[in-house]
Amino acid sequence: MGTKKNISNPLGDEEYEQLLRNLKEKHQLEEGVVTGEIQINGIHTAIGVMDTRFMMASMGYIVGEKITSLFEKASKKKLPVLLFCCSGGARMQEGIISLMQMEKTAAAVKRHSEQGLLYISILTNPTMGGVSASFAMIADIVVAEKGAMIGFAGPRVIEQNTGIKLPEDFQTAQFQLSHGFVDDIVERRDMKERLGRLLSFHKRGTCLKSLETSLKDFVNLKNLHDISPWQKVKIARSKERPTSMDFIEGIFEEFEELHGDRTIGDDPAIVGGLARLNGYPVTVVGQQKGKKNLEEAVYRNWGMASPSGYRKALRLMKQAEKFHRPIICFVDTIGAACGKEAEEQGQGVVIAQLLKEMSVLEVPILSIIISEGGSGGALALGVGNEVWMLENAVYSVLSPEGYASILWNNQERAEEAAKRMKLTAADLLELGIVEKIFGEPMNLSTTNMGGICQKLKEEIVLFIKKYNKKSKKRIVHQRYRRFRKF
Repeated sequence: MGTKKNISNPLGDEEYEQLLRNLKEKHQLEEGVVTGEIQINGIHTAIGVMDTRFMMASMGYIVGEKITSLFEKASKKKLPVLLFCCSGGARMQEGIISLMQMEKTAAAVKRHSEQGLLYISILTNPTMGGVSASFAMIADIVVAEKGAMIGFAGPRVIEQNTGIKLPEDFQTAQFQLSHGFVDDIVERRDMKERLGRLLSFHKRGTCLKSLETSLKDFVNLKNLHDISPWQKVKIARSKERPTSMDFIEGIFEEFEELHGDRTIGDDPAIVGGLARLNGYPVTVVGQQKGKKNLEEAVYRNWGMASPSGYRKALRLMKQAEKFHRPIICFVDTIGAACGKEAEEQGQGVVIAQLLKEMSVLEVPILSIIISEGGSGGALALGVGNEVWMLENAVYSVLSPEGYASILWNNQERAEEAAKRMKLTAADLLELGIVEKIFGEPMNLSTTNMGGICQKLKEEIVLFIKKYNKKSKKRIVHQRYRRFRKF
Protein backbone atom coordinates (compact mmCIF):
# COMPACT_ATOMS: atom_id res chain seq x y z
CA MET A 1 0.00 0.00 0.00
CA GLY A 2 3.02 2.34 -0.04
CA THR A 3 2.64 3.10 3.68
CA LYS A 4 5.46 3.97 6.03
CA LYS A 5 5.50 5.73 9.37
CA ASN A 6 1.71 6.20 9.17
CA ILE A 7 1.94 7.75 5.72
CA SER A 8 0.06 6.35 2.73
CA ASN A 9 1.56 7.19 -0.66
CA PRO A 10 0.50 4.42 -3.05
CA LEU A 11 1.43 6.37 -6.19
CA GLY A 12 4.90 7.29 -4.91
CA ASP A 13 4.27 11.04 -5.16
CA GLU A 14 7.18 12.74 -3.37
CA GLU A 15 5.45 16.14 -3.20
CA TYR A 16 2.39 14.55 -1.63
CA GLU A 17 4.50 12.72 0.94
CA GLN A 18 6.24 15.93 1.96
CA LEU A 19 2.86 17.70 2.23
CA LEU A 20 1.65 15.00 4.61
CA ARG A 21 4.73 15.39 6.80
CA ASN A 22 4.29 19.16 6.92
CA LEU A 23 0.63 18.86 7.90
CA LYS A 24 1.38 16.37 10.65
CA GLU A 25 3.91 18.72 12.14
CA LYS A 26 1.81 21.87 11.70
CA HIS A 27 -1.44 20.57 13.21
CA GLN A 28 -0.13 17.77 15.43
CA LEU A 29 -2.51 15.39 13.70
CA GLU A 30 -1.72 11.94 12.37
CA GLU A 31 -4.38 12.11 9.67
CA GLY A 32 -7.80 13.51 8.79
CA VAL A 33 -9.73 11.52 11.41
CA VAL A 34 -9.32 10.77 15.12
CA THR A 35 -11.06 7.74 16.62
CA GLY A 36 -11.60 6.41 20.12
CA GLU A 37 -14.18 5.69 22.82
CA ILE A 38 -16.12 8.07 25.08
CA GLN A 39 -18.96 8.21 27.59
CA ILE A 40 -22.04 10.31 26.87
CA ASN A 41 -24.55 10.42 29.70
CA GLY A 42 -23.01 7.22 31.01
CA ILE A 43 -23.34 5.40 27.68
CA HIS A 44 -20.08 3.90 26.38
CA THR A 45 -19.72 4.82 22.73
CA ALA A 46 -17.19 4.53 19.91
CA ILE A 47 -16.48 7.85 18.23
CA GLY A 48 -14.76 9.26 15.18
CA VAL A 49 -14.11 12.93 14.42
CA MET A 50 -12.92 14.08 11.02
CA ASP A 51 -10.78 17.23 10.84
CA THR A 52 -10.67 19.44 7.74
CA ARG A 53 -7.35 20.99 8.80
CA PHE A 54 -5.69 17.85 7.46
CA MET A 55 -6.18 17.99 3.67
CA MET A 56 -9.89 18.81 4.09
CA ALA A 57 -10.28 15.39 5.76
CA SER A 58 -10.21 13.84 2.30
CA MET A 59 -10.34 10.05 2.37
CA GLY A 60 -7.23 8.17 1.49
CA TYR A 61 -6.05 4.76 2.68
CA ILE A 62 -5.33 5.75 6.29
CA VAL A 63 -8.62 7.63 6.77
CA GLY A 64 -10.49 4.70 5.27
CA GLU A 65 -8.57 2.24 7.40
CA LYS A 66 -9.24 4.15 10.61
CA ILE A 67 -12.97 4.45 9.84
CA THR A 68 -13.16 0.75 8.99
CA SER A 69 -11.28 -0.21 12.15
CA LEU A 70 -13.59 2.02 14.20
CA PHE A 71 -16.62 0.01 13.10
CA GLU A 72 -14.85 -3.33 13.41
CA LYS A 73 -13.79 -2.60 16.99
CA ALA A 74 -17.25 -1.26 17.83
CA SER A 75 -18.78 -4.45 16.43
CA LYS A 76 -16.48 -6.58 18.54
CA LYS A 77 -17.24 -4.59 21.70
CA LYS A 78 -20.97 -4.20 20.88
CA LEU A 79 -20.75 -0.40 20.96
CA PRO A 80 -22.78 2.26 19.16
CA VAL A 81 -20.83 4.58 16.88
CA LEU A 82 -20.94 8.38 16.65
CA LEU A 83 -19.10 9.72 13.63
CA PHE A 84 -18.61 13.44 13.02
CA CYS A 85 -18.17 13.64 9.27
CA CYS A 86 -16.57 16.32 7.15
CA SER A 87 -14.56 15.93 3.98
CA GLY A 88 -13.76 17.35 0.60
CA GLY A 89 -14.12 13.82 -0.80
CA ALA A 90 -11.61 11.33 -2.13
CA ARG A 91 -7.84 11.92 -1.71
CA MET A 92 -6.84 12.50 -5.33
CA GLN A 93 -3.14 11.99 -4.61
CA GLU A 94 -3.84 8.34 -3.72
CA GLY A 95 -5.64 7.57 -6.94
CA ILE A 96 -7.72 4.39 -7.22
CA ILE A 97 -6.73 3.29 -3.71
CA SER A 98 -8.68 6.26 -2.39
CA LEU A 99 -11.74 5.15 -4.35
CA MET A 100 -11.57 1.68 -2.80
CA GLN A 101 -12.06 3.17 0.67
CA MET A 102 -15.69 3.94 -0.14
CA GLU A 103 -16.63 0.28 -0.41
CA LYS A 104 -14.37 -0.77 2.46
CA THR A 105 -15.96 1.67 4.90
CA ALA A 106 -19.53 1.03 3.69
CA ALA A 107 -19.03 -2.72 4.17
CA ALA A 108 -17.77 -2.18 7.71
CA VAL A 109 -20.86 -0.09 8.50
CA LYS A 110 -23.08 -2.88 7.16
CA ARG A 111 -21.44 -5.52 9.35
CA HIS A 112 -21.80 -3.31 12.40
CA SER A 113 -25.48 -2.77 11.55
CA GLU A 114 -26.15 -6.49 11.12
CA GLN A 115 -25.28 -6.96 14.79
CA GLY A 116 -28.16 -4.66 15.72
CA LEU A 117 -25.85 -1.82 16.74
CA LEU A 118 -26.58 1.90 16.46
CA TYR A 119 -24.72 4.26 14.17
CA ILE A 120 -25.35 8.02 14.25
CA SER A 121 -23.67 10.16 11.62
CA ILE A 122 -23.23 13.89 12.23
CA LEU A 123 -22.68 15.83 9.01
CA THR A 124 -20.56 18.94 9.50
CA ASN A 125 -19.31 21.50 7.00
CA PRO A 126 -18.47 20.33 4.37
CA THR A 127 -19.39 16.66 3.83
CA MET A 128 -18.85 15.99 0.14
CA GLY A 129 -17.78 13.48 -2.49
CA GLY A 130 -16.75 9.95 -1.63
CA VAL A 131 -17.43 10.41 2.09
CA SER A 132 -21.03 11.48 1.47
CA ALA A 133 -21.36 8.55 -0.95
CA SER A 134 -20.13 5.98 1.54
CA PHE A 135 -20.20 5.84 5.34
CA ALA A 136 -21.54 9.34 6.08
CA MET A 137 -25.04 8.89 4.65
CA ILE A 138 -25.87 5.29 5.60
CA ALA A 139 -26.27 5.66 9.36
CA ASP A 140 -29.37 4.65 11.29
CA ILE A 141 -29.80 8.30 12.21
CA VAL A 142 -28.25 11.11 10.16
CA VAL A 143 -27.99 14.51 11.83
CA ALA A 144 -26.78 17.59 9.98
CA GLU A 145 -25.12 20.50 11.69
CA LYS A 146 -26.76 23.82 10.91
CA GLY A 147 -24.90 25.55 8.09
CA ALA A 148 -23.24 22.41 6.72
CA MET A 149 -22.81 21.90 2.98
CA ILE A 150 -23.57 18.29 2.05
CA GLY A 151 -23.48 16.60 -1.34
CA PHE A 152 -21.70 14.34 -3.79
CA ALA A 153 -20.56 16.58 -6.64
CA GLY A 154 -19.64 20.14 -5.75
CA PRO A 155 -21.92 22.95 -6.96
CA ARG A 156 -19.20 24.47 -9.15
CA VAL A 157 -18.70 21.14 -10.93
CA ILE A 158 -22.45 20.76 -11.44
CA GLU A 159 -22.83 24.25 -12.87
CA GLN A 160 -19.86 23.75 -15.21
CA ASN A 161 -21.24 20.44 -16.47
CA THR A 162 -24.87 21.42 -16.81
CA GLY A 163 -24.78 25.16 -17.48
CA ILE A 164 -27.57 25.56 -14.91
CA LYS A 165 -27.40 28.20 -12.18
CA LEU A 166 -28.06 26.46 -8.87
CA PRO A 167 -30.28 27.93 -6.13
CA GLU A 168 -28.59 29.54 -3.12
CA ASP A 169 -29.75 26.84 -0.69
CA PHE A 170 -28.52 24.00 -2.90
CA GLN A 171 -26.79 21.23 -0.89
CA THR A 172 -27.31 23.02 2.42
CA ALA A 173 -28.38 21.08 5.51
CA GLN A 174 -31.92 22.44 5.05
CA PHE A 175 -31.88 21.29 1.41
CA GLN A 176 -30.91 17.78 2.50
CA LEU A 177 -33.62 17.75 5.19
CA SER A 178 -36.37 18.82 2.79
CA HIS A 179 -35.22 16.22 0.27
CA GLY A 180 -35.40 13.40 2.81
CA PHE A 181 -31.72 12.63 3.34
CA VAL A 182 -31.21 13.65 6.96
CA ASP A 183 -33.26 13.14 10.12
CA ASP A 184 -32.80 16.60 11.59
CA ILE A 185 -30.68 19.74 11.77
CA VAL A 186 -28.98 20.47 15.10
CA GLU A 187 -26.86 23.42 16.17
CA ARG A 188 -23.45 22.61 17.65
CA ARG A 189 -24.30 24.00 21.09
CA ASP A 190 -27.23 21.54 21.30
CA MET A 191 -25.40 18.56 19.83
CA LYS A 192 -24.24 16.79 23.00
CA GLU A 193 -27.69 16.88 24.60
CA ARG A 194 -29.38 15.68 21.41
CA LEU A 195 -26.94 12.85 20.85
CA GLY A 196 -27.28 11.80 24.48
CA ARG A 197 -31.05 11.51 24.08
CA LEU A 198 -30.76 9.54 20.85
CA LEU A 199 -28.26 7.15 22.42
CA SER A 200 -30.49 6.65 25.46
CA PHE A 201 -33.34 5.44 23.24
CA HIS A 202 -31.06 2.60 22.16
CA LYS A 203 -29.68 1.64 25.54
CA ARG A 204 -30.07 -2.09 25.94
CA GLY A 205 -31.95 -3.73 28.77
CA THR A 206 -34.66 -1.07 29.30
CA CYS A 207 -37.66 -2.57 31.09
CA LEU A 208 -41.28 -1.55 30.66
CA LYS A 209 -42.72 -0.49 33.97
CA SER A 210 -46.29 -1.42 34.77
CA LEU A 211 -49.03 1.15 35.17
CA GLU A 212 -51.86 0.88 37.64
CA THR A 213 -54.96 0.41 35.52
CA SER A 214 -57.42 2.99 36.73
CA LEU A 215 -60.27 2.23 34.34
CA LYS A 216 -61.74 -1.20 33.71
CA ASP A 217 -64.42 -2.41 31.32
CA PHE A 218 -64.41 0.91 29.48
CA VAL A 219 -65.12 -0.87 26.18
CA ASN A 220 -68.82 -1.38 26.56
CA LEU A 221 -71.01 -1.06 23.48
CA LYS A 222 -73.98 -0.10 25.66
CA ASN A 223 -72.13 3.00 26.79
CA LEU A 224 -71.34 4.29 23.29
CA HIS A 225 -73.08 7.44 22.11
CA ASP A 226 -76.22 6.71 20.09
CA ILE A 227 -75.54 8.74 16.97
CA SER A 228 -75.78 7.92 13.28
CA PRO A 229 -72.85 6.74 11.13
CA TRP A 230 -72.98 10.00 9.15
CA GLN A 231 -72.75 12.02 12.34
CA LYS A 232 -69.69 9.98 13.31
CA VAL A 233 -68.11 10.75 9.93
CA LYS A 234 -68.59 14.46 10.57
CA ILE A 235 -67.21 14.15 14.11
CA ALA A 236 -64.17 12.24 12.82
CA ARG A 237 -63.48 15.10 10.40
CA SER A 238 -63.94 17.84 12.99
CA LYS A 239 -61.36 20.61 13.00
CA GLU A 240 -61.26 20.44 16.81
CA ARG A 241 -60.52 16.71 16.92
CA PRO A 242 -56.99 15.85 18.15
CA THR A 243 -54.37 14.89 15.58
CA SER A 244 -51.75 12.16 15.68
CA MET A 245 -49.23 14.61 17.15
CA ASP A 246 -51.71 15.54 19.87
CA PHE A 247 -52.03 11.88 20.86
CA ILE A 248 -48.27 11.31 20.65
CA GLU A 249 -47.67 14.24 22.98
CA GLY A 250 -50.50 13.16 25.28
CA ILE A 251 -49.49 9.49 25.63
CA PHE A 252 -45.69 9.43 25.50
CA GLU A 253 -43.23 11.17 27.83
CA GLU A 254 -40.72 12.01 25.13
CA PHE A 255 -40.75 12.18 21.34
CA GLU A 256 -37.84 12.60 18.94
CA GLU A 257 -39.16 13.16 15.42
CA LEU A 258 -37.09 11.69 12.59
CA HIS A 259 -37.39 12.87 9.01
CA GLY A 260 -36.94 11.69 5.47
CA ASP A 261 -37.50 8.73 3.19
CA ARG A 262 -33.81 8.66 2.06
CA THR A 263 -35.00 8.78 -1.55
CA ILE A 264 -36.69 12.01 -2.56
CA GLY A 265 -38.33 13.92 0.28
CA ASP A 266 -39.84 14.29 3.73
CA ASP A 267 -43.62 14.19 3.55
CA PRO A 268 -45.22 16.25 6.38
CA ALA A 269 -48.41 14.16 6.08
CA ILE A 270 -46.53 11.38 7.92
CA VAL A 271 -44.87 12.03 11.27
CA GLY A 272 -42.75 9.48 13.08
CA GLY A 273 -39.81 8.85 15.30
CA LEU A 274 -38.74 7.61 18.71
CA ALA A 275 -40.88 7.88 21.83
CA ARG A 276 -40.91 6.68 25.41
CA LEU A 277 -43.84 4.95 27.01
CA ASN A 278 -43.35 4.84 30.77
CA GLY A 279 -39.61 4.93 30.08
CA TYR A 280 -39.72 2.21 27.42
CA PRO A 281 -38.57 3.06 23.86
CA VAL A 282 -41.06 2.60 21.02
CA THR A 283 -41.39 3.77 17.43
CA VAL A 284 -44.43 5.85 16.57
CA VAL A 285 -45.77 6.67 13.11
CA GLY A 286 -48.89 8.65 12.32
CA GLN A 287 -50.79 10.46 9.61
CA GLN A 288 -50.88 14.14 10.46
CA LYS A 289 -53.60 16.54 9.37
CA GLY A 290 -52.94 20.26 9.57
CA LYS A 291 -55.69 21.83 11.66
CA LYS A 292 -54.26 25.12 12.89
CA ASN A 293 -55.04 27.01 9.69
CA LEU A 294 -55.36 26.60 5.93
CA GLU A 295 -51.62 27.01 5.43
CA GLU A 296 -50.85 24.07 7.71
CA ALA A 297 -53.62 21.98 6.13
CA VAL A 298 -52.04 22.51 2.72
CA TYR A 299 -48.55 21.83 4.13
CA ARG A 300 -49.76 18.50 5.56
CA ASN A 301 -51.89 17.82 2.46
CA TRP A 302 -54.84 17.19 4.80
CA GLY A 303 -53.10 14.06 6.08
CA MET A 304 -53.01 12.41 2.65
CA ALA A 305 -49.55 10.89 2.37
CA SER A 306 -47.44 10.77 -0.77
CA PRO A 307 -45.17 7.86 -1.71
CA SER A 308 -42.41 9.69 0.16
CA GLY A 309 -44.47 9.58 3.35
CA TYR A 310 -45.07 5.85 3.11
CA ARG A 311 -41.38 5.24 2.36
CA LYS A 312 -40.52 7.24 5.48
CA ALA A 313 -42.97 5.14 7.49
CA LEU A 314 -41.38 1.92 6.22
CA ARG A 315 -37.87 3.18 6.96
CA LEU A 316 -38.83 3.93 10.56
CA MET A 317 -40.57 0.58 10.93
CA LYS A 318 -37.54 -1.34 9.63
CA GLN A 319 -35.40 0.64 12.05
CA ALA A 320 -37.77 -0.34 14.87
CA GLU A 321 -37.37 -3.99 13.88
CA LYS A 322 -33.59 -3.72 13.97
CA PHE A 323 -33.64 -2.31 17.51
CA HIS A 324 -36.54 -4.51 18.75
CA ARG A 325 -38.93 -1.61 19.38
CA PRO A 326 -42.71 -2.04 19.28
CA ILE A 327 -44.44 0.08 16.62
CA ILE A 328 -47.46 2.25 17.42
CA CYS A 329 -49.34 3.64 14.40
CA PHE A 330 -51.95 6.40 14.50
CA VAL A 331 -54.37 6.30 11.55
CA ASP A 332 -56.06 9.54 10.49
CA THR A 333 -56.51 10.07 6.76
CA ILE A 334 -59.24 10.28 4.17
CA GLY A 335 -56.88 8.34 1.92
CA ALA A 336 -53.50 8.38 0.21
CA ALA A 337 -52.45 11.38 -1.87
CA CYS A 338 -54.23 11.32 -5.21
CA GLY A 339 -52.69 13.15 -8.15
CA LYS A 340 -50.29 13.13 -11.08
CA GLU A 341 -47.15 13.45 -8.97
CA ALA A 342 -48.17 10.66 -6.60
CA GLU A 343 -48.81 8.34 -9.53
CA GLU A 344 -45.52 9.25 -11.20
CA GLN A 345 -43.74 8.36 -7.96
CA GLY A 346 -45.50 4.98 -7.73
CA GLN A 347 -48.15 5.44 -5.04
CA GLY A 348 -49.62 1.98 -5.52
CA VAL A 349 -46.22 0.31 -5.65
CA VAL A 350 -45.06 2.02 -2.46
CA ILE A 351 -48.23 1.14 -0.51
CA ALA A 352 -47.98 -2.47 -1.72
CA GLN A 353 -44.36 -2.61 -0.58
CA LEU A 354 -45.30 -1.22 2.84
CA LEU A 355 -48.12 -3.78 3.27
CA LYS A 356 -45.76 -6.60 2.28
CA GLU A 357 -42.99 -5.54 4.64
CA MET A 358 -45.31 -4.86 7.59
CA SER A 359 -46.68 -8.38 7.30
CA VAL A 360 -43.29 -9.84 8.26
CA LEU A 361 -41.88 -7.32 10.73
CA GLU A 362 -40.65 -9.23 13.78
CA VAL A 363 -41.84 -6.70 16.36
CA PRO A 364 -45.39 -6.09 17.63
CA ILE A 365 -47.42 -3.51 15.71
CA LEU A 366 -50.42 -1.69 17.16
CA SER A 367 -52.62 0.43 14.90
CA ILE A 368 -55.03 2.94 16.44
CA ILE A 369 -57.67 4.62 14.27
CA ILE A 370 -58.13 7.98 15.95
CA SER A 371 -60.40 9.74 13.47
CA GLU A 372 -60.88 8.93 9.80
CA GLY A 373 -59.47 5.79 8.23
CA GLY A 374 -59.95 5.85 4.49
CA SER A 375 -59.01 3.25 1.91
CA GLY A 376 -55.53 1.86 1.23
CA GLY A 377 -53.95 5.02 2.57
CA ALA A 378 -55.27 4.10 6.03
CA LEU A 379 -54.60 0.38 5.70
CA ALA A 380 -50.96 1.25 4.96
CA LEU A 381 -50.60 2.04 8.68
CA GLY A 382 -53.24 -0.45 9.75
CA VAL A 383 -51.39 -3.77 9.48
CA GLY A 384 -51.25 -4.34 13.21
CA ASN A 385 -51.21 -7.38 15.44
CA GLU A 386 -54.16 -5.54 16.90
CA VAL A 387 -56.23 -2.64 15.60
CA TRP A 388 -57.98 -0.33 18.03
CA MET A 389 -60.48 2.41 17.37
CA LEU A 390 -61.82 5.46 19.09
CA GLU A 391 -65.57 5.50 19.56
CA ASN A 392 -66.33 8.18 16.98
CA ALA A 393 -63.66 7.23 14.46
CA VAL A 394 -64.61 5.64 11.14
CA TYR A 395 -62.78 3.14 8.91
CA SER A 396 -63.89 2.21 5.40
CA VAL A 397 -62.90 1.23 1.89
CA LEU A 398 -63.41 4.83 0.75
CA SER A 399 -65.32 7.94 1.82
CA PRO A 400 -69.13 7.85 1.92
CA GLU A 401 -69.13 10.55 -0.75
CA GLY A 402 -66.94 8.40 -2.97
CA TYR A 403 -69.12 5.34 -2.35
CA ALA A 404 -72.28 7.26 -3.27
CA SER A 405 -70.66 8.79 -6.34
CA ILE A 406 -69.38 5.46 -7.69
CA LEU A 407 -72.45 3.33 -6.96
CA TRP A 408 -75.26 5.83 -7.40
CA ASN A 409 -73.61 8.70 -9.26
CA ASN A 410 -74.92 10.98 -6.52
CA GLN A 411 -72.71 12.34 -3.74
CA GLU A 412 -75.77 13.75 -1.97
CA ARG A 413 -76.56 10.20 -0.84
CA ALA A 414 -73.42 10.13 1.30
CA GLU A 415 -75.44 9.85 4.53
CA GLU A 416 -77.19 6.75 3.21
CA ALA A 417 -73.84 5.38 2.07
CA ALA A 418 -72.32 5.85 5.52
CA LYS A 419 -75.05 3.66 7.01
CA ARG A 420 -74.64 0.93 4.40
CA MET A 421 -70.85 0.82 4.61
CA LYS A 422 -70.71 -0.28 8.27
CA LEU A 423 -67.81 2.02 9.01
CA THR A 424 -68.38 2.76 12.70
CA ALA A 425 -66.33 1.33 15.55
CA ALA A 426 -69.26 -0.81 16.74
CA ASP A 427 -69.78 -2.24 13.25
CA LEU A 428 -66.10 -3.01 12.83
CA LEU A 429 -65.81 -4.65 16.25
CA GLU A 430 -68.66 -6.95 15.26
CA LEU A 431 -66.94 -7.74 11.94
CA GLY A 432 -63.69 -8.52 13.74
CA ILE A 433 -61.81 -5.71 11.99
CA VAL A 434 -60.87 -4.09 15.31
CA GLU A 435 -60.13 -5.59 18.72
CA LYS A 436 -60.99 -2.68 21.02
CA ILE A 437 -63.06 0.47 21.12
CA PHE A 438 -62.20 3.39 23.35
CA GLY A 439 -65.02 5.58 24.63
CA GLU A 440 -64.54 9.30 24.22
CA PRO A 441 -66.18 12.59 25.17
CA MET A 442 -68.88 13.67 22.74
CA ASN A 443 -66.86 16.68 21.58
CA LEU A 444 -63.33 15.32 21.81
CA SER A 445 -60.68 18.02 21.54
CA THR A 446 -57.21 18.82 22.83
CA THR A 447 -58.80 20.39 25.92
CA ASN A 448 -60.56 17.22 27.13
CA MET A 449 -58.40 14.39 25.74
CA GLY A 450 -56.49 13.70 28.97
CA GLY A 451 -58.71 10.82 30.04
CA ILE A 452 -58.59 8.98 26.73
CA CYS A 453 -54.82 9.46 26.51
CA GLN A 454 -54.49 7.83 29.93
CA LYS A 455 -56.72 4.93 28.85
CA LEU A 456 -54.67 4.42 25.71
CA LYS A 457 -51.40 4.60 27.62
CA GLU A 458 -52.53 1.95 30.09
CA GLU A 459 -53.70 -0.38 27.34
CA ILE A 460 -50.62 0.13 25.17
CA VAL A 461 -48.43 -0.86 28.12
CA LEU A 462 -50.47 -4.05 28.52
CA PHE A 463 -50.29 -4.68 24.75
CA ILE A 464 -46.48 -4.42 24.75
CA LYS A 465 -46.14 -6.61 27.83
CA LYS A 466 -48.33 -9.26 26.20
CA TYR A 467 -46.41 -9.32 22.93
CA ASN A 468 -43.00 -9.09 24.56
CA LYS A 469 -43.71 -12.59 25.86
CA LYS A 470 -44.12 -13.92 22.32
CA SER A 471 -41.33 -15.04 20.02
CA LYS A 472 -40.62 -13.16 16.80
CA LYS A 473 -42.03 -16.05 14.83
CA ARG A 474 -45.28 -16.05 16.82
CA ILE A 475 -45.69 -12.30 16.44
CA VAL A 476 -45.36 -12.53 12.65
CA HIS A 477 -47.61 -15.61 12.43
CA GLN A 478 -50.33 -14.03 14.60
CA ARG A 479 -50.40 -10.94 12.38
CA TYR A 480 -50.62 -13.10 9.26
CA ARG A 481 -53.48 -15.16 10.70
CA ARG A 482 -55.30 -12.01 11.79
CA PHE A 483 -55.61 -10.78 8.19
CA ARG A 484 -55.81 -14.24 6.64
CA LYS A 485 -59.26 -14.77 8.19
CA PHE A 486 -60.92 -12.00 6.20
